[in-house]
Amino acid sequence: MMNAMVSRIDGVKAAPGWSRRGFLSACSSSACALCAGLCSAPVRAAAQPARSPIEKAKVRLVFSHPEPGRQGWPNLGYDFEARKRELTARLKRACPNIEFLAAPVPRTKEDVAAILAADGEVDGYVLYLLGLPASPTAPLTASGRPVVVINDLFGGGIGNMHGARVALVSSSSFEDVALAVRTFEYMRRLRSSVILDVVERPQPEAKAIAETFGTKVETLSAAELNAAYDQADGAESRRFAEGWSRAAEKVVEPSEEEIGKSGRMYVGMRDLLKERGAQAIAIDCLQLFYGGKMPAYPCLGFFELNNDGAVGACEADLQSTITMLAIAYATGRPGYISDPVIDTAKNRIVYAHCVAPTRVFGPRGPANPFRIRSHSEDRKGASIQSLLPVGHVVTSLKFVPSQKVVVMHTAKTVGNIEEDKACRTKLAAEIPYAQKMLEGWSEGWHRVTVYGDYRNPMRTLGLLLGYKVVEEG
Repeated sequence: MMNAMVSRIDGVKAAPGWSRRGFLSACSSSACALCAGLCSAPVRAAAQPARSPIEKAKVRLVFSHPEPGRQGWPNLGYDFEARKRELTARLKRACPNIEFLAAPVPRTKEDVAAILAADGEVDGYVLYLLGLPASPTAPLTASGRPVVVINDLFGGGIGNMHGARVALVSSSSFEDVALAVRTFEYMRRLRSSVILDVVERPQPEAKAIAETFGTKVETLSAAELNAAYDQADGAESRRFAEGWSRAAEKVVEPSEEEIGKSGRMYVGMRDLLKERGAQAIAIDCLQLFYGGKMPAYPCLGFFELNNDGAVGACEADLQSTITMLAIAYATGRPGYISDPVIDTAKNRIVYAHCVAPTRVFGPRGPANPFRIRSHSEDRKGASIQSLLPVGHVVTSLKFVPSQKVVVMHTAKTVGNIEEDKACRTKLAAEIPYAQKMLEGWSEGWHRVTVYGDYRNPMRTLGLLLGYKVVEEG
């Protein structure tokens, strides 16, 4: 039955694609329920990984428009008060986790200075441009504080609204406005989050993450991880291991004993997350496992965590970890780290790694097939080969806090490559011009891939953090 769920595209074995309509339809059908039951681990522990508290962000809402009775855009006699009431109500409905604080319409630069002076505790500003001539709001966008500037079409104007931490919205879709404003919500969540970093080498990126995202990075030793592994409940560990084996399309190399170790590693990691109030764990897996300092690879445990809405990140890559956490908060979907490989002959990029989720549309979405394999480089342990959906746009990106840069690109998935070289999961995707991508690649090898076109929300987050945004390819 599972084999029937796998198709072939251009000689490459591919998991089934999901259109938006097909995805919604499948979720309401018995076929989706069957697929979810077969393709995902049926076990969920009573104790879940810690979730970040959803605290309401505080955002100052500033409207800009001329005084009543003055000619200009939109027109003489326009009812600005009614428009402000309408937009405020819509923002509150669309952003329930944000508290909007009203400000008087500034008429002078001194008015803007007074708003800034009183706002030591707000998370940021929404500046809504409703009419021309505009209020003198340049001191707000030049303040170095995060500001989302919204152009109310045919009311406001774009003008010179750029700044160090300014994101611009000019769209006829209110959903685009809401998406940008909701950035303040997950910026607040990131500031309330903790990353556990299991590593025995310096991690200079931890300081930059704390400074720009506000996320705490807590370092753990291999001995602390191993203690959690040893203390993990044996029966629960076996239930996860057996559940993964049943749900897999097939188990190729790993033994039952090896998968059992992975189950214990998952329970140990999950318990550490809960105990420390953390939402993400990164492990220097290759170095620690190669050095005999950990008893099992965390790959299957990362697969479970990422399917469940938490974050498990490979190789103690903190840049990718904070990227995965930002993606999870912004989209409700998991990202996965990869070592991209570019094929200029086919204008393709292949996202290769030994960890990938199977619930790429979120914890409640449909699941794609997977296989349990050994870890590729050393042919030991247990890892995941996820046969990921095709026909979808994916966004691949990475935040580099030490450089204050975010790099990103989109591609369309076309297949899962069957090749016994490099990492087990190999998702192939088409890009417009592979040679340009190859020549312009920067900021390290890893990227984090998420299903969907999320350039705008990730771009907005980068801009509000004061990062340079680089579109790859």
